[in-house]
Amino acid sequence: MQDNRFSLTRVSLWNYKNLARVDVEPGGLLILVGPNGSGKSNFLDALSLVAEGLRTSLDQALRTRGGTAEVSRRFPGRRRPTNVRIELGFTAGDLTGDYGVEIAATGGGGFRIAHEYCNVRDADHDTNRAWFDVRNGELAEQSEPVMPPVDDQRLYLVSAAGIDDFRAVFEGLSGISVFNIVPGTMREPRTPDSGAFLLPDGSNLASVLHRMAPGARERMTEYLAGIVPGLLGVSRKDLGTWETLEFLQDVHASDGPQRFPAQSMSDGTLRALGVLVALFSDTGRTRSTIGIEEPENALHPAASGVLLDALRDAAERRQVIITSHSPDLLDRDDLLPEELCAVRSMGAQVRIGPLDAAGTMALREHLYTPGELLRTDQLLPVLEEPSTARRED
Repeated sequence: MQDNRFSLTRVSLWNYKNLARVDVEPGGLLILVGPNGSGKSNFLDALSLVAEGLRTSLDQALRTRGGTAEVSRRFPGRRRPTNVRIELGFTAGDLTGDYGVEIAATGGGGFRIAHEYCNVRDADHDTNRAWFDVRNGELAEQSEPVMPPVDDQRLYLVSAAGIDDFRAVFEGLSGISVFNIVPGTMREPRTPDSGAFLLPDGSNLASVLHRMAPGARERMTEYLAGIVPGLLGVSRKDLGTWETLEFLQDVHASDGPQRFPAQSMSDGTLRALGVLVALFSDTGRTRSTIGIEEPENALHPAASGVLLDALRDAAERRQVIITSHSPDLLDRDDLLPEELCAVRSMGAQVRIGPLDAAGTMALREHLYTPGELLRTDQLLPVLEEPSTARRED
């Protein structure tokens, strides 16, 4: 593992949107598989909420989602929203630890941070290095003799980031990015930006592409050529004070490669480009987890194998979590059960978990591919044990 890699070892959610209780232990690559509307996107959105709350403010992150009432899971007959809790285990170089936050709704659509904690340990010796525990606006526990003041509407990790060990956690969590690439935004010329980070919809891709490291750009181009036959390259094109994308592609019966503007390219090509740039572009000092919504959308089924190879390649360098309901993407007999989490509505509950015993055996014995199990609706999560029953309040 590279020293600048930040990965999640555990994701636990309580009452986040339609997710009553979720416990997942992701590896380098995690594929959340389930029907539309089952809760896959909500899992990624919970990670995005934490990252946005650290980068900007928790108030802004909640407002963009409609406030606490829209984030909290709703129960019939209950007037006030339930508390939302997010707990994350992590590893980062020589550090490991846990971070958690519980958000409570207040009158008038407001909120307060009911509980927030962070424990940082030495990964080699499992010894405590730094910690804080904030409860109802008061610092209950701390490792440092002097700590910043508490604001019950601001994530305390932002203030604690001035301390080295907490800074590593802040940079790792705030660096988590979740992408839902929108091809239409990539066709429109736009003003250049720094290109330091790809926006969630991929709209600033030309700027990001322009500053990609040569090795990462070559890897991205190689995979894109495998997805789009005849494609030789893509680059940024200046349009005065604007910029756009230009593609170089071999065309049948032409004298040589032809150049095409982004407006001429298909949704599948643009979406594949956005996904690949998200996977391989640099994100600063820390390589945090990235999430991608349904990266196979608009792709020809024959290109799914190349896409999965790209996902696995990227997962060697940073943690990758995707959502999918594509049997074509999963039609590989080398996918491991540990790389899959099944998402399924079971009555009034949503279950996200590892594959059940039958599905796990089928994959380990190479009896079926995950895609074949998905086509027959046999990609199911393991039933929950009574000791880990979901908490309703």
